[in-house]
Amino acid sequence: MDGSVALAAPDAVTVEIIKGALRSAQAECEALLERTAMSPVIREKQDYFIGFYGADGSLVTGTKLPLFGDVMRPILDRFPAEDIRPGDIFWYNDCYISKGGVSHTSDQVFATPVFVGGELVAFAQSWAHFRDIGGAWPGSNTPGTESVFQEGIMVPPVRLYREGVLNTDLFEVFVRNSRFPQHARGDTRALTAAVRLGEKRLAELFSRFGTGVLLGAIAAMREQSARLFRRRLSEVFPAGGNWKFADRVDGDGKGGGPFTVRFGLTAREDGFTLDTRDSDAQAKGPINFLMNPTVPNTVFGLYLLANEPDVMMNDGLLRTIDEVLVKSGTIVQPAFPAPLGQRSNTLARVISGCLGLLAQATDGNSPAASSIYTIYTLTGRQPSDGSLFYKSGGHGTGQGARPFADGLDVIYYVAQQNYPIEFLETDMPVRIRTYAIRPDSGGPGRWRGGCGMIREMEILVDGATLNTRMDNVENPPWGVKGGQAGRPGRFIINPGRADEREVARLAQGIPVQRGEVVRMESTGGGGWGHPFDREAWRVRQDVLGGFVTADAARADYGVVLRDTPDREVDEEATAALRADRPAAEGMFHRGGVYRDADAWWDAMAS
Repeated sequence: MDGSVALAAPDAVTVEIIKGALRSAQAECEALLERTAMSPVIREKQDYFIGFYGADGSLVTGTKLPLFGDVMRPILDRFPAEDIRPGDIFWYNDCYISKGGVSHTSDQVFATPVFVGGELVAFAQSWAHFRDIGGAWPGSNTPGTESVFQEGIMVPPVRLYREGVLNTDLFEVFVRNSRFPQHARGDTRALTAAVRLGEKRLAELFSRFGTGVLLGAIAAMREQSARLFRRRLSEVFPAGGNWKFADRVDGDGKGGGPFTVRFGLTAREDGFTLDTRDSDAQAKGPINFLMNPTVPNTVFGLYLLANEPDVMMNDGLLRTIDEVLVKSGTIVQPAFPAPLGQRSNTLARVISGCLGLLAQATDGNSPAASSIYTIYTLTGRQPSDGSLFYKSGGHGTGQGARPFADGLDVIYYVAQQNYPIEFLETDMPVRIRTYAIRPDSGGPGRWRGGCGMIREMEILVDGATLNTRMDNVENPPWGVKGGQAGRPGRFIINPGRADEREVARLAQGIPVQRGEVVRMESTGGGGWGHPFDREAWRVRQDVLGGFVTADAARADYGVVLRDTPDREVDEEATAALRADRPAAEGMFHRGGVYRDADAWWDAMAS
């Protein structure tokens, strides 16, 4: 917002109407981007975000809010307001200049200003992951990198369009650096079309409601979000309290690890401090996460306001933890030019760190931990014409159980999708042989952790190269309040054959040939509550549905099922087995051991 505009104080009904109008405009921009993008990463996986911002760069609304940073600040630091014109479109992907505004170079940010009566009043922004932007290997952000310079071209905040005129020279330099120039060209056009549509729709809303009323409504929305978030945060973490939690990333693919992320939270009468400075040193491999201070705010905000659908995801969420302490050279604040391409492995531990703090403060009334999505990529030459292909296969994992429900099964991160089999088999020289729930992968509990998946891919071309990415194998997602940890995943080549072999979980350049089969078993989420407290009928349903095997029902849940087609519960045998209830002493579970908060912290330090 601009201080020169007099704000009106709209009534509550008008504020709600404006909320709906903003959300509708944002959804329209998302649909345009998704339907016009060239790359399957955007079109099929939906790896994008549309946001509307004030003239000062503060977030107004974001429905598919990802865990990234302050994306407008790098642009406004480079371009003063008096130098911004109607028709300008700004662009960048530089992680370090943006201080984590984008967290790996594949993510491109575009933004255009909105003017009303010659006054800068807002910005429309689009953000998406590009399939390839150069670098050492196809796909740019691969497990083999040891420097951000190997992860593709870095674009500082620049002006791609000046008053509607494209900087063709700049654009062509970028396109030339991509192994898939048609995708780079098409995706850029889709992103620019999306922000232009956003500019148009925002201008229409300013015209409809008036500048003062619309900006006044936006201010009211932010204040509502900030007030409610601060109240909820203060209820969970009362003033005078201190909490700490740590979690581990397995390794960096370069022989280093495990790497521990450590959080300390202090609640004061006048605010909150989150301290990450005790986290381990940065990695040689590309698992470093350049954490913007807004990220932990977003994690806590999304959780604590999950039951408030009327509250906007906006800047009111992003500043409530007013002091986020970081130390340069750590795994969550690496020093330039550390590689960042696989940073989501560490981002997942930032999320679980926040959940661990919540679990301590609420006596376990929070979700169990989850793993990040699992990826295998395949590169080679198309048998038809010898052209390069690059298959990026991001796939879902089981999510942590909640205090009121099972964890979600086979979810890809937050808002993205798995690649459809039909698309893969049409566009790539592969055949998908299996796509199924992975039974027994979810952590046992009163509420079961979400299950991972099994996917088998047959290679239909010679001389291909496989890259793998999976975490939470040595350190699986923890269970909480008596729930057990999720079960770790693995990669296997040629399962069930004489030449079967398990391969590294974060590796670059594994050769595979025609006829070989790659099997991925993704990790399950942690469980919540003691498994023996799960109703026997629920366990039976899990067995009938393929989420739990009969053997695991007995071993993990103490439920005995009869060997009949309907698998009826043997009530007498179940009662006898459950009478000998295993102890679950401690809040958090991993590696067969339950630990309280202090013992957990000590274990993470060892």
